[in-house]
Amino acid sequence: MKPLRNDCFALPPGVNWTPVDEALERLRSRLHPVVGVERAVPLSQVNGRILASDVCAPRAHPPSNNSAVDGYALAGPITDVPCALPLIDGRSAAGEPYTGQVPEGHAIRILTGAVIPAGTDTVVLEEDCEVKDGQLHLNGTLKAGANARKAGEDIQAQERILTAATRLTPTQISVLASVGVDSVDVFKRLRVGVLSTGDEVKPVGSAVTDWQIYDANRPMLSAMVTQLGYQLVDLGHVLDRAEDVKEALERGAEQCDLILTSGGVSAGDEDHVSKTLKAHGEISNWRIAIKPGRPLALAMFQGTPVVGLPGNPVAAWVCALRFGAPAMALLAGGEWFEPRGYVMPASFSKNKKPGRSEMLRARVRDGQVEVFSSEGSGRVTGLAWSEGLVELDESARQIEPGTPVRFIPYSSFGL
Repeated sequence: MKPLRNDCFALPPGVNWTPVDEALERLRSRLHPVVGVERAVPLSQVNGRILASDVCAPRAHPPSNNSAVDGYALAGPITDVPCALPLIDGRSAAGEPYTGQVPEGHAIRILTGAVIPAGTDTVVLEEDCEVKDGQLHLNGTLKAGANARKAGEDIQAQERILTAATRLTPTQISVLASVGVDSVDVFKRLRVGVLSTGDEVKPVGSAVTDWQIYDANRPMLSAMVTQLGYQLVDLGHVLDRAEDVKEALERGAEQCDLILTSGGVSAGDEDHVSKTLKAHGEISNWRIAIKPGRPLALAMFQGTPVVGLPGNPVAAWVCALRFGAPAMALLAGGEWFEPRGYVMPASFSKNKKPGRSEMLRARVRDGQVEVFSSEGSGRVTGLAWSEGLVELDESARQIEPGTPVRFIPYSSFGL
């Protein structure tokens, strides 16, 4: 894979505030896959992995004409009724096909999934006929091909069934197995480092004072990385010391394909992540027109992309979802995605000011979208309460109960 350019996150001179859609498009246009390929990985090991090449079916599905029901196979159509057809000895069952030829004007017993014998093309449901004295009695008409599945009606031999950049799920693995594909080429797992910073932040399990807080971001972001199917590299927590931040980023650059940091990316005296990236890498602090979520630092450090997230947990979560998730997907060999949203009636009131997009923690109840009672970026209870986000664009809006809003469930981000 080609390495990323050191200016891949650079913004044009003079840009201060960046609309969300524009920031996403700029980010997407500067990224490409950075991981290698694993060849012939067994299906038992590919759940959640990303296909590195197209897959074509080595055989058709179904491979032969077969019955959709239990009944009797005959040559259709049947139009002159009532009628009676002689039954021949034998039957066709799944796994035990009838190998002979059914004579013209005759019928044979057949079970669901069984190969339709030569000389027949139609199946009558056993409830729709009567067998008496060795004959099949029919009282209703029947179209040719009724209750029969044709060979290849689902998948033709050599048909492309999955394309490169597809993230494999259990249902897609079923499709591969149905045509006999036992292994596929997949991209290696993206290695994502997670780093927390801050003198006031302490890892869970540590002793704390009243002026210190537990680190909620690193466990949250680590769980996100793992659930998205990437390889987590825990870079730990460092204090607001330039040398500590630099050492942690150096470790990350050696071990990771992408680094997620939280905290220290603004322009304050102790914002050493942004200072280190400026001094030893290439950085663009994007003042994105989003609430919550500014600032967001996008940088290169020793050849490794760094996404510097805000320190407040809600802002870190929103930016990791809206910017980090699609960026990681593309770097991992997948496709950049725009999360699928659903227009639903609001159950809340809000007077939104113009100028910034807003992402509200939300959930759906009784067919309506409700939002968390507080918009504060430090209110972590709203994260557990929510099931997705309501996205409001930059324009001014007066929202009342019943107003259509766009709800994005967390599942749209792959979570």
